[in-house]
Amino acid sequence: MKKLLLSIFTILVLQLLLNCSSLMNGNSVSTAKNPHIQREWMMIAFENFAKADLIKMNAKINLTEPAKDGKINGKALMGCNEIFFSSEFKNNGKVKISEISSTEKACPDMKLEDDFSKTFKNITNFKVEGHFLTLTDNQGNSMKFIAADWD
Repeated sequence: MKKLLLSIFTILVLQLLLNCSSLMNGNSVSTAKNPHIQREWMMIAFENFAKADLIKMNAKINLTEPAKDGKINGKALMGCNEIFFSSEFKNNGKVKISEISSTEKACPDMKLEDDFSKTFKNITNFKVEGHFLTLTDNQGNSMKFIAADWD
């Protein structure tokens, strides 16, 4: 019994050390589910759009699907079209958004989708504070989200 407990303890300590060393090196966020980033986020602030309009249009990004090499496959909904992308969140607050594509439905109002697409492809930084995610580009443009699972 002692050998079994010692083995389990050793594995846990090694796992902890490996995770800490990857954080210290500024590597990508672990491919394992990261509850601080890998969740669904509802947009609550972006440019001059009213929060009520963002909620009405169901504006959100979904970062729950892990991909390879620390990347996260994402999906955004801004009106009636879905936007698909790959993202790589670094522990130093940097993010790389790539492989952006979308459905091409003709929506009654595409201003939010158009503005989001123009800004989103230039996003370079992120910050998670509590249940809030803020994405920014190098020109100071930002979008703020709240975790969908937050009560």
